[in-house]
Amino acid sequence: MPHKDFIALQEWTREEILGLMDLSARIKADREKYRRALAGKAMGLYFEKSSTRTRVSFEVGIFELGGTGLYLSPRDLQVGRGETIADTARVLSRYLAGIMARTFGHEIVTELARWASIPVINGLTDFNHPCQALTDFFTLREKKGRLEGLRLAYVGDGNNMVHSLAWGAARLGVDFIAACPAGYRPRADVMEAAAAEGKALGAAIRVVEDPVEAVTGADAVYTDVWASMGQEEEAEKRMRAFEGFQVDLELFAKADGEAIFMHCLPAHHGEEVAEEVCEHERSVIFDEAENRLHCQKAVMVELMGDLK
Repeated sequence: MPHKDFIALQEWTREEILGLMDLSARIKADREKYRRALAGKAMGLYFEKSSTRTRVSFEVGIFELGGTGLYLSPRDLQVGRGETIADTARVLSRYLAGIMARTFGHEIVTELARWASIPVINGLTDFNHPCQALTDFFTLREKKGRLEGLRLAYVGDGNNMVHSLAWGAARLGVDFIAACPAGYRPRADVMEAAAAEGKALGAAIRVVEDPVEAVTGADAVYTDVWASMGQEEEAEKRMRAFEGFQVDLELFAKADGEAIFMHCLPAHHGEEVAEEVCEHERSVIFDEAENRLHCQKAVMVELMGDLK
């Protein structure tokens, strides 16, 4: 049965995720072919969190597919004055062809999806970030020519990116090891479920506290900011907790000699990653940023489009 929504990678099968990646590659290779895929359709873009990549890539993506994007914030909608998510979802379903939501609480997105009769795409929540993870694995396959058998190392905060990367790795046969300080590990239930899922493809999913252990021999090294949006008051505390977790040239050198460096951005240069690693010849962070456009277009075409 076709999916209505794109809320979490674990809701999509391995074959479906690979299908989205293949569609992303076709769209990237021939953007003109898909210029009318969303012709005459409007999509609501609901933002509780500010954004560079998510907002611009979705707005440009909808435009390039022939549709229209409407930026919506809590101040623009009556939800900011107490209207329920359920009522908002049902009203927007009468006007729009789809909704993208970038929120703090994951329950906002799931509630939108529950009540909307149109597709809902998760543009990020505090729990996960499936659009970014889809893009990351697409970029990894693009650079390495394959996914199965690769090793992806993550260093830093056990946040929403770790949850999505772990599930994506489990589905796609990628070994995933996250190095996180004590007290900043990802949710145990998420990692345990992903680890159990990964066994079917021989993918090891685990969490350690030693960055060197995680990075040694890895095909890709990934990091994210230590204090995400909404955690600014914890920044000083987190700087102390994450001492020794910066991806610098010394740590990056522990990875495979052809390893790539990945980051979902924005990057805080000199904190979670050294400037020299961001600018390294094997840094693919701006390729990832570009690929958000192509992969999100694929999700929109899959859920809302007339041309696949």
